[in-house]
Amino acid sequence: MIPEFSFIILTFNEEQHLPRLLNSIAELNASVFILDSGSTDHTLKIAEDFGAIVKYNAFENHPKQWDFALKNFDVSAPWTIGLDADQIITPELFELLANFKSEAYQNVNGIYFNRKNFFKGKWIRFGGYYPKYLLKMFRTGIGFSDTNENMDHRFVVTGNTAIWKKGHILEENLKENEISFWINKHNRYSDLVADEEIERLQQLRTQTIKPNLFGDPYQRMAFFKKIWWKLPRGIRPFIYFGYRMTFQLGILDGRIGILFHFLQGFWFRLIVDVKIEEKLKENHD
Repeated sequence: MIPEFSFIILTFNEEQHLPRLLNSIAELNASVFILDSGSTDHTLKIAEDFGAIVKYNAFENHPKQWDFALKNFDVSAPWTIGLDADQIITPELFELLANFKSEAYQNVNGIYFNRKNFFKGKWIRFGGYYPKYLLKMFRTGIGFSDTNENMDHRFVVTGNTAIWKKGHILEENLKENEISFWINKHNRYSDLVADEEIERLQQLRTQTIKPNLFGDPYQRMAFFKKIWWKLPRGIRPFIYFGYRMTFQLGILDGRIGILFHFLQGFWFRLIVDVKIEEKLKENHD
């Protein structure tokens, strides 16, 4: 039976990750489209061996890369699933997809998958990181990439969505086991986020998703982001890290988990705030 969905995957030097992902979805017999941004390792050979359709696009940021992918691949399946190369699907999620029937979701345009995030081999279970629902499956031609974000990439659909609480995406970037890779990567990201927030201050950007505390997972996220942007810069990283450690029980993630929460929940956000102040001062001068 021909699957009712196709996969789109973004890659850049993903020879460590891509075989892991492709093997986890191989028996679904779905079409795979890969958008690469200039890999110099064995990524393209792996994609070719798997039979994936590959295109190239120079990378600017993740939302724009996804936007290009959705607009330039000829996906004929009624549903599209967008995955990152460092993700895999669990057997439970595989079963949900293998048994997927579009007629059971006639009034639904998007489906959230539950994600487990790993850092240095450790599942980050607390600190607001689990459960974590990501809209990964959507009707082809209806789902689109939210290009009002510079770093956070998410798919957006109009209409109703569903949440699959069973099964998981497992996400683990093995490159980040080397702390210098993590720091360099997030240093680049901090520039994108700082620029984005300055443009929001200047009312050059708006939120695509309507903030709603009682809405779907992305609407709740938009609600809390709206609060975040109003908090005092330089102070909010301390507030957020403390909140993750205590109210969201991040302390229970142990030594590796606490390191992750410190880096992702404090260090990264403090660097963003410092860069915002520097850029504002530079623009003013």
